[in-house]
Amino acid sequence: MTASPESVAAAIEAARAASDKLAQDIVALDVSEQLVITDVFLLCSAANDRQVRAVVNGIEQRLHEVGIKPIRREGETEGRWVLLDFGDLVVHVQLAEERIHYAIERLWKDCPFIALPADVTEGQKAAEPAS
Repeated sequence: MTASPESVAAAIEAARAASDKLAQDIVALDVSEQLVITDVFLLCSAANDRQVRAVVNGIEQRLHEVGIKPIRREGETEGRWVLLDFGDLVVHVQLAEERIHYAIERLWKDCPFIALPADVTEGQKAAEPAS
């Protein structure tokens, strides 16, 4: 069983909203084979607690516009790692150092990545500092 098309579409909308708020390292994982409670994890990083909140608010607003409301929101007080539970989609917005420390991608390494559209992935490349 793979993630439902509705879950994938919601993840893509959330990824676009995160990208619009300059989130980095945006990835989507199909966790439907491993978890019964959700289909997709969307992970992204932010530079500071204010940006974490901006990304969270942007995602909630975008998904609300398409009729998807969160079931639960956790971690907003600290602004270091906010979890948004939309049922079949769970979004993790983390400070970059939290993301490295907890390494969710490593924990779920057996789950396939969901391809995100170019407007999300290209936006990340444009925001990366030049070397």
